[in-house]
Amino acid sequence: MIATVIGLGLIGGSFALALKDKGLAERVIGVDNNPANAAKALERGLVDEVLPLDSAVEGVDLIVLAIPVNAIPLLAVKILNRVDRQIVMDMGSTKEELCEVIAQHNKRGRFVATHPMWGTEYSGPEAAVRGAFAGRSVVICQRELSDPDAVATVEGIYERIGMPIIEMEPEEHDLHAAYVSHISQVTSYALALTVLEKEREEAKIFALAGGGFESTVRLAKSSGDMWIPILLKNKYNVLDVLREHIHQLQIMRRMIERDDVEGLRAAILKANSIRRIIH
Repeated sequence: MIATVIGLGLIGGSFALALKDKGLAERVIGVDNNPANAAKALERGLVDEVLPLDSAVEGVDLIVLAIPVNAIPLLAVKILNRVDRQIVMDMGSTKEELCEVIAQHNKRGRFVATHPMWGTEYSGPEAAVRGAFAGRSVVICQRELSDPDAVATVEGIYERIGMPIIEMEPEEHDLHAAYVSHISQVTSYALALTVLEKEREEAKIFALAGGGFESTVRLAKSSGDMWIPILLKNKYNVLDVLREHIHQLQIMRRMIERDDVEGLRAAILKANSIRRIIH
């Protein structure tokens, strides 16, 4: 199989490595509109060659879209306009708008909408890592609207790289992603801004930062180029979960103000039950 990966950052670069390391692609072509990223991807061996978009989609078997979510729908249509039997897949963090945009396309069956649930706070081809996706889940949306051979190929790739597959509708995916992924990102940014504001008054505050702070604020190092489109494309779900998050913060604030030991204990015990979900 010959694969083209469009977008050679953290996700695309790591996926390109997986295709090569697992012997799933005999050749991987890269596309990136940032010349520095393209050069670094070649230097690191993430891809075998870098080509312009038009050349990179001709005569290949698989086309992977690993670019910011605001750019995926339009590019998906552009590529579907040109494919015959090629398989096109995306790896974006939002799905509802994409699936709506391509719904009526006469090549809709050649597209498989996916979201591997993995990422780090780093970006660019330098951040790509081997074995990144193993053990992480991947969501496939509207499986029934993709051609059987396209689904089989994409699912086979994910299975080979060690990813359990979950099926969801686009709306369900975006809602759940807001709760388990996007809210964590917003919270981390907000906490970092809070501490940076306080650090103006207390220069030694970071000297006291322990592992808990580091793990909580780690995501604040993530690129805005990736996360701003995600937050805005999924804004209504993100706003909904933010309302609930702010409500819970207000409840805890009131309990602390009132020295409500039993209320805090009950809230913390309830929060501890997350262990049943995250081990």
